[in-house]
Amino acid sequence: MVRAALASKKIGQGPVPGAVYVPAASVVAASLFAVLPIVAENGWFPDCGFLMLIGWRLRRTDAWPSWWAAPLGLLNDLFAGNPLGLSVTVWTFSMLVLDLLDRRTIWRDYWIEWALATLFVLLYESAQWLVAAWMGARVPFLFMLPPIFISVAAFPVAAWFVGRIDSWRLGRR
Repeated sequence: MVRAALASKKIGQGPVPGAVYVPAASVVAASLFAVLPIVAENGWFPDCGFLMLIGWRLRRTDAWPSWWAAPLGLLNDLFAGNPLGLSVTVWTFSMLVLDLLDRRTIWRDYWIEWALATLFVLLYESAQWLVAAWMGARVPFLFMLPPIFISVAAFPVAAWFVGRIDSWRLGRR
């Protein structure tokens, strides 16, 4: 069994140069989707940067330290047009809660990760709605349900992208 596993490994194949920065670069690239010229009356599309952040954090706990969520959230606020500090706060809170959950849990399967992603998407969309209400936008919470459902449905796609990028960056093609 061990020889078969060693025989399939290619010599000289390993992580790509700068593999440490690939997760952060993929989150920034996903945050740039907010800059695309998509015209909509209401925001139905998910925050791809947040989905990638949660996907990376659930897949690899060692992808980056928790404090990286603040600068990544600031970039997301700048790209998405959110009030400065919204993504910084929610992303950092999400990373800290996931750190606490990692210390308390022994194992997680895919369904638990999807439930956690659903919880964090609900938290993020609710925070956006609450900040918009504080700034004077009187939008019923019913209008927030389509972005929540689309984000929850898009999480498996984001997790798949994270898995493919992670395999590439570690040289496991």
